[in-house]
This record gives sequence, structure tokens and C-alpha cells, in this order.
Amino acid sequence: MQVGNIRIDRVADIEKSAHPAARGFPTLTKEMLQEHAIRLGPDLIDPGSLDLFMSFHTYVVRQGDATMLVDACVGNDKERPARPDWHRRQGDFLERLAAAGVRPQDVDAVLCTHLHADHVGWNTRLVNGQWVPTFPNARYLMAEVELRHFQDKVAREGNAANNHCYPDSVLPVIERGQAELVSTSHRISSGIYTEHAPGHTPGSVLIHIEDGREHAICTGDLIHHPLQMSDPGMPTQYCEDPPASARLRSSFCRQYADTRIVVLTAHFPYPSKGWIKRDGQAFRFEFDYR
Repeated sequence: MQVGNIRIDRVADIEKSAHPAARGFPTLTKEMLQEHAIRLGPDLIDPGSLDLFMSFHTYVVRQGDATMLVDACVGNDKERPARPDWHRRQGDFLERLAAAGVRPQDVDAVLCTHLHADHVGWNTRLVNGQWVPTFPNARYLMAEVELRHFQDKVAREGNAANNHCYPDSVLPVIERGQAELVSTSHRISSGIYTEHAPGHTPGSVLIHIEDGREHAICTGDLIHHPLQMSDPGMPTQYCEDPPASARLRSSFCRQYADTRIVVLTAHFPYPSKGWIKRDGQAFRFEFDYR
């Protein structure tokens, strides 16, 4: 898509995978899920198992001569024993990125909405038994409050915190001097800036992309699945502070419903982008298939 003169491409690491609803949404009953499945259709909820379909992808943002990635997905070769679908993966993300016209050395910046394992996996890759930054010329922008929170978790819980991703996907970037710690309200370039969105994690951010009258927002994990549109206040186990996340999600939906602003979600299946629309007292997500 285009946002003015800024080009945005979606590149998937895991295009579509099924996730038990109870993993993230403990208050959903089978009856509620069946209603959501009928309303949303088989591309978003499996009608038999009632599993939720989710995607893991990056957004390639090209502004002038600069190439940026919003989040870095799951990655390859990572030890993720609690998540079999992520554990020691051998995916073709770099080939997909190349098909979009981007080589690792072309990337100028990686914009981290937060530091969970499914958003930092391709920060690094395994080369001769060592984790090295996948994008050798990139600055990896991460909110300082987010990094400090994560480091505190590692100090308390050990390297198993956040699915073991600190030693293999965050620390190597820091050690190579490529991490750039920023505030949660940071202007990355003209028209591209972050907005603090605490709840999922303390340092989570939204990424706004504007040019002229065009405006898109990368939501990170403020929203995980379209079923949340019907009840933005629904608690989720994916979030570190569920009440705060629910309040912000509800506010976000109210603010941007029925506007021209394009919402670029982190886990909705293809095409992952669209608009928030009012639906009675709630909301729905209208996918943009153009």
C-alpha cells in the first residue's frame, strides 16, 4: 500500500497458524466462539476446532532512500520449547523479504513495537553457531522503558523470560552496538513516529506513518484478533497488564472508528490491514483487500 509517498509491504514469517482460543481469551465460552466463528467466517476462526487463525509478519516501510521494518517476527533456529510452532523453525522469511526487493543489508532500521519473542525473532540469525544481527546496517529502535522492563524480568526469572528470546534475539543486537534506545514517544523520521501504548507490555508503542492526508497506524499487540472488535474490553492472557490493555484498545477503537486511517495489525491473517467500523455499540474490522 501507499501512504502518500511512503510504500508499505507486508512480508509474512508465518502466514497462518491456528491457536486455541483459551490460550489468549480465557473468558470466551464455546457458545461465544461459535457465534464469532459464524460472524467472522472460516478464514479467521476454524469452524470445527474453534481455533483462532493468526499471522506473524513484518511491515516493510520505504520512505525515500530509507528502508525500515516494523517488528521482526518469530525467526529461525530459536529455542522456544513452550511454543512448538516457533521451536527451531526453518522458515523462508528472508527469501520472502528478498521477493519484496529487500536484502538484509538494505535495511536501515528495525522498529520494535515491543520485545516479545514473536516480534524480535529475526533481529538475529544463527551464523557458525553465533547469534548475529540479521540486518548488519540497521539501527534497532526499542523503547528504553521496554528494554529495562525486559532486563528486570530476565534478572528475576532467568533467560526463560519471554520465551527465551533475550539472549538470542535482543542481547546480540545490544552487544554489536546496533540497539538505539528511545523514548516511547519518538520521532523516527518526518511523518513516522511512536506513541506509547502500555498494557500489553509497559513499553509497547504504536507506530504512526503519515504523509500528506494519508495516515496508517501499526498497532503491534494492542489488538490480536478481529473477534476483539466486538468487545475491545475483553481480557487477554497475552497481555502483561490486561486491564490497561483493554482500556487502551477500547479508546483506540472509539478514536479511529469510521475514519480514513488504515490500521496495520500484527497478527490478523492476510491482508492484515483495514479499518475499524462502528457496529451498534461495538466495532468490527473491515479488511482492505485492494
